[in-house]
Amino acid sequence: MTAGRARARFLSAAVLLAALSCATTACGSSTSAGSAETKPQSTWEEPVSYSYTLTSNTQVLAGTFQVQVRDGKVAEVVGLDEDSRRQVQDLRAEVPTIGELLKTLKQARSEDADTADADYAADGHPVRISLDWDKNSIDDEALYTISSYEPTPGRRDSPLPTAPARGFQRPD
Repeated sequence: MTAGRARARFLSAAVLLAALSCATTACGSSTSAGSAETKPQSTWEEPVSYSYTLTSNTQVLAGTFQVQVRDGKVAEVVGLDEDSRRQVQDLRAEVPTIGELLKTLKQARSEDADTADADYAADGHPVRISLDWDKNSIDDEALYTISSYEPTPGRRDSPLPTAPARGFQRPD
């Protein structure tokens, strides 16, 4: 009988130790993917002109796009895969600037979307934005990956001067 009690105590202690180990691990510093967010290291201000590659996985816009932004607006878009080439023809106006993506993220947060997460590069520009307004709805998720971001040299603060319109002649 004594051996049986010792075995029971040993098993109880082992179960307690395992439970404590699991509880300690759960209290560690790791976070779940749904709640994780990497804050920008610095404040990023969108330049007037830049280029970037956008990989979008949304209901409306899907594919990989090379985007040129000039004077704060999307000036050129090149589709880099079959889906994006087709969408450039049909939905070019749907391709956003990085600033527009950040506004969408801010709006999702203000509307208490179920997911509104972002990861940032060291300079503060976003490299990944994940949105899901309602986890119970289908097709409202959006994942944007931003890569190859390059500010356009010499066009950071002010737009280029515009050339005179054709046919315009200066008075003598």
